[in-house]
Amino acid sequence: MSERRKGRMEKGKAPCPRRAQIQRLLAAHYYGVRRKSFIRYMESKDCVFDETHTSVYQDMDQPLSHYFISSSHNTYLTGDQLVGKSHLDAYMHALIEGCRCIEIDCWDGPDMEPIVHHGYTLTTKLLFKDVITTVEHHAFEVSPYPVILSLENHCSKEQQEVMAKYLISILGEKLLRSPLDQPTTGDLPSPNDLKFKILIKNKKLEAEGAAGTETLENLDEGEDEEEDRQTKSPGKAGSKKKHKKKVEVAEALSDLVVYTRSVKFISFTHSKDKQKYSDNTSMEEKKARKLAKASGADFVQHTQKFLSRIYPAARRMTSSNPNPQEFWNVGSQLVALNFQTLGLPMDLNNGRFQDNGGCGYVLKPAVLMSSQRSFDPSCSQRGVEPTVLMIKVIHGSNLPIPSSGKPLGSFVRVEIHGIASDLCTKSTCTVKNNYLCPQWDTTIKFSISVPELCLIRFCVRQPTGFLSSNFVGQYTLPFTSLKTGYSWVPLRSRDGGSLDPASLFVYVCCE
Repeated sequence: MSERRKGRMEKGKAPCPRRAQIQRLLAAHYYGVRRKSFIRYMESKDCVFDETHTSVYQDMDQPLSHYFISSSHNTYLTGDQLVGKSHLDAYMHALIEGCRCIEIDCWDGPDMEPIVHHGYTLTTKLLFKDVITTVEHHAFEVSPYPVILSLENHCSKEQQEVMAKYLISILGEKLLRSPLDQPTTGDLPSPNDLKFKILIKNKKLEAEGAAGTETLENLDEGEDEEEDRQTKSPGKAGSKKKHKKKVEVAEALSDLVVYTRSVKFISFTHSKDKQKYSDNTSMEEKKARKLAKASGADFVQHTQKFLSRIYPAARRMTSSNPNPQEFWNVGSQLVALNFQTLGLPMDLNNGRFQDNGGCGYVLKPAVLMSSQRSFDPSCSQRGVEPTVLMIKVIHGSNLPIPSSGKPLGSFVRVEIHGIASDLCTKSTCTVKNNYLCPQWDTTIKFSISVPELCLIRFCVRQPTGFLSSNFVGQYTLPFTSLKTGYSWVPLRSRDGGSLDPASLFVYVCCE
């Protein structure tokens, strides 16, 4: 071979600058076209959330017990349960977020002015009348459906009479003071029956004992939670159990309780035989979890007829939250959460209640209301053909750069939250050093036995180690609101705020 030809061949091994330039231009054109196409699709605002569900579309003429109801725990607090600040804005924010059941912890205050705070702690105090005024101003700003005031009542009989006076004078016609003449549902009225009405949840005197005393036989959350808290406090162990005091209920306050009378839960059998349709129970998460695991089918049947409120354990002094899904699985309507605490539980709560127009009431699925079929969410669903959900996570757009300023990489975690056998989490690969338009092109499949109870959560994370990662953004929605086909997933921050234009481009298919 001639030296000349050999030299030409050796030169051919080196990349041709012109050819490399052409390749770069072709690649830029390809990704540019793809990105322009993506942007055009994004501008169409074709969201993965079914747009028909952004307004009220469900039947609102069923009894209150047939709905999940957005509920808050210790609503007045903006921080922890020990030294956190109480603020009227906490009530305003909860109501504006669509919360329909708020909690008011009532204690005797100076000068015959009832106060609101977390008893036996250093939390700051609010005047009861100021709380009620705030509720009156904001109760129906975003939803016309009824608001329940869950009173944790520790006041003397005299100050309860003051509370009743304020409830009547401040709330006026909004306060429900007597049963409806003809509720559309027979027993408990419907959300439509109670539009623009405020209900009082408290203990109520029996008709024959209107001037008497209601003892701790009818304890509800107030005394149950206080007992739990005191028995775990230094120097007070067992003190509450040894000195159970009688709780007097003022007739004036008792008269304001119509459809939401607080009673102590004893057993499912007792409730079936003795509980009235207007009685509702409150129980701490640990007790509710134990009952759900041991008697899931009975729990579901109980919540078909009666309102059930479940609240966080007293040990959650930092205002952390339980996972509400495990209690929705048994049909509990009022799963009360600390709205001030960010994280997965509130992401699920926000996802659940963005359905049905964000009105705070979501109709429970038929599987929880059937009288023909017993349903136990803790058991595998034999004989039920599962739904196969396929999600292709294609790429992202304008992901927020971490506070470190270093876009190390990102991956998408897709989570299924439902009954125990449906719980599942799967992830894409990690794409490094690209937060503008990371390409994952990952297909993920799930087999779901009870999809109507499920929530889907998309979570973008930044890996920080072999098994660790940081939150970047998330979006949660009910399976029943999931749109099939190509669409975009609008990411939200840890506090639930929009991260627009940060989003994911996905393809969804159900088989």
